[in-house]
Amino acid sequence: MKGKKALIMIDVQKAFEDKKWGERNNPDAEKNMKIVLDKCREYQWGIIHIQHISDDPESVFYENGEGFPIKQIVTPLQQEKVITKRVNSAFIGTDLDEYLQACQIETTAIFGLTTPHCVSTTTRMSGNLGYKTYLLSDATAAFGMKDHYGKFIEAETIHHLSLATVHDEFATVLSTQQFVQSVR
Repeated sequence: MKGKKALIMIDVQKAFEDKKWGERNNPDAEKNMKIVLDKCREYQWGIIHIQHISDDPESVFYENGEGFPIKQIVTPLQQEKVITKRVNSAFIGTDLDEYLQACQIETTAIFGLTTPHCVSTTTRMSGNLGYKTYLLSDATAAFGMKDHYGKFIEAETIHHLSLATVHDEFATVLSTQQFVQSVR
C-alpha cells in the first residue's frame, strides 16, 4: 500500500437492499461512494473494504447468503484489503488497526452503511486511535428507527444527528465534493 492515507468502506453490502430496513435517506450514497473510491484509487490511497459477516443463516449478513457480497459499484480490486467483522466497529476483532499501523497510515476517510451504526462506531474509534479521520456525509446513509419510547425518527434526522455527534470531536465531516477537491 502506497502513502499514509487510507479509505475505509464500511458494509457496502447487498444486505442493505433488504426491505426489512425500511426507507433510507440519501439514495445517491453509492454514487458518491464510487466518486470517492475512484479519486482515492487515482491518488493511490490504501483501499480497505469492511464486510459484516454473520454465522446465522437467518441474518441478511449470513456469509453464504444473498446479502453478504459487497455491492458491485465498489467491488474490491484484487490488491485491495478486505476485512470481515462481526460487530459494529471495524477495529474490534479484526486486524484493521495493525494493518493501518503496518502501512504507516496516518489519515483515514470513511464512508458506508449505516451512519448511526457501523460507520459512526468505526469513525469514533479511528479518531480515538489517533488517526486524522474524515467522514463523508453524503457517501453514507441511515434508515429510520424507533427510539427508546417507541417514537419513529426519520432517516434524515438519524443521519444528521449521527454526523453531528462525530464532527469536530472524532472526525471532520465533509461532503464528497469537499473531499474530492481537497484529496491528494
